[in-house]
Amino acid sequence: MLAPKALLDALSDQASRLFSSDTAQPRAELESQFKVLMQGAFSKLDLVSREEFDSQMVVLARTRARLEALEKQVAELEARLPSAAQE
Repeated sequence: MLAPKALLDALSDQASRLFSSDTAQPRAELESQFKVLMQGAFSKLDLVSREEFDSQMVVLARTRARLEALEKQVAELEARLPSAAQE
């Protein structure tokens, strides 16, 4: 994986070449080439898709709810423990 500065420098160099060419390219073609350039750069980064991120957020929320339920159950059991020892 490239360092962030190296990645940005490479992107900048490639974008400069795209936009400074002597031929007059239509805007759509430039946008298309830039999109390909950006997709290539993003593929080199350690990123996750939005879908994967959202699914992990659901798993995290479920896990957090389960943890809170278990903490409550432990607290209730600990509260009963001293009263059982006194009997």
